[in-house]
Amino acid sequence: MRALLTGLFMAAVLATPAAAQSAPDRAAAFAQLDPIFQAFAAERHVPGLVFGVVVDGQLAYVKSMGVQDTVAKRPVTPDSVFRIASMSKNFTALAVLKLRDEDKLSLDAPAETLVPELKGLKYPTTDSPKIRVRDLLNHTGGFVTDDPWGDRQLPMSETDFSRFLKAGVPFSRPPAMAMEYSNFGYALAGRVVTNVSRQPYDAYIQARILRPLGMTASTYDVGKVPVERLAVGYRWEDEAWVEEPTLGPGVFGAMGGLAVSANDYAKYVAWVLSAWPPRDGAEDAILKRGSVREIVQGSNFPALVPRSDKTDPAACDRARVYGMGMIVLADCVLGPHFTHSGGLPGYGSNVLFLPERGVGVFAFANRTYAGASPAVRDAAILLVKSGAFPARMTPPSPALTQAAAIVAKIYAVGDVMAAREGLAMNLLLDSDAPHRNAELGQLKAELGACQPAPDIAAETAMSGRISYACERGRLQAQVLLAPTTPASLQVYTLAAAK
Repeated sequence: MRALLTGLFMAAVLATPAAAQSAPDRAAAFAQLDPIFQAFAAERHVPGLVFGVVVDGQLAYVKSMGVQDTVAKRPVTPDSVFRIASMSKNFTALAVLKLRDEDKLSLDAPAETLVPELKGLKYPTTDSPKIRVRDLLNHTGGFVTDDPWGDRQLPMSETDFSRFLKAGVPFSRPPAMAMEYSNFGYALAGRVVTNVSRQPYDAYIQARILRPLGMTASTYDVGKVPVERLAVGYRWEDEAWVEEPTLGPGVFGAMGGLAVSANDYAKYVAWVLSAWPPRDGAEDAILKRGSVREIVQGSNFPALVPRSDKTDPAACDRARVYGMGMIVLADCVLGPHFTHSGGLPGYGSNVLFLPERGVGVFAFANRTYAGASPAVRDAAILLVKSGAFPARMTPPSPALTQAAAIVAKIYAVGDVMAAREGLAMNLLLDSDAPHRNAELGQLKAELGACQPAPDIAAETAMSGRISYACERGRLQAQVLLAPTTPASLQVYTLAAAK
């Protein structure tokens, strides 16, 4: 299975600029990451940590620092097992999506049809919609934000959870009104997995996701981790490390109970990234690529995240929405990306995915709420700015290639009517032939003749930027095709490259 996943992913990226980067370029970028995490460990009083970078389906760089326990002073290694807290939520979301794909549930079904104890809920208003399964995954169930209360519920038993539900749960707001982070909501999602699969949620996730990925060291029960591999959790108190009590396993483990090693977790990161870009080809047996990509679909409750923790003067604010066990963001530095942190008594972690670059960065630390996200983000920014991990280019579609030929013909003849059959009906209504031809005449006087073979930078299968080499510079075209068969030009603009 692992070989199949890697093979499919690599086949999709071998022809891209990211795969063509030389090893020295990447090695130089990786070498600059260590100081970021060394500074993080020192500032946050972290006993031990490990971080890794996954690139094109492989754990390309991994580094451990410090100790996994302060008594025996065993050093952290890539095989040390850390709890990843709320980063566990994505595994629960993926399990729900897998059950959906098996036609065992609907994301839009009322959650009470799968968790009968919810039928007794008293909703905050008479017009409140019932909580859907989707609302549990998107944090739109209307429940109150419950950090850090939820962390302390990790060991709750199934029986106690049922009793808790039957007693009633207060609402913060009506469902489907806004995103409000809820660990309780993900405990409910775990109960959905348990009831629908007819086995404990953790057993289902281990059998259907973790084991097929080869994550044999990963577990929801840290009591089963060999002591020589367990990263013991600590808090920093009175200028000393104090061991935190071990929590779980239990019902709330669906929101934060998973423990993994860096070597194991890298397999999951590589698998998630392998869902990008969309493409033809065989699927793996775990989950369809299109279903994996659903984890970045939110419920249209976007927010602006001001960059109050800027470590780079060029940093910018971010747009954010919560997907399914993932926070989805976009900004001027990293572009589209998704991430999630984890925090429990004794642990702090973060992962960040750059799907357009095939890159994932993650870090685990054994200190209470260590707050690894700024360090992981700084590492991702460094990798992006290094130039060694460029965004993959989308291959131009046949329709876009044909559009480039149409533009070349129009320019060569100097008359938009020379390709009348390739124009959408709106194009000459938006700007008539005389005006377009006058523009062509000015460009030809400036640039001279152009080569018909262009460079095409596809944005989608129906739009892109086209560049032609000319006698005195380059001609740039921006094109947008109409939804017609055959495809036709609904918009094109021409300009001399500056």
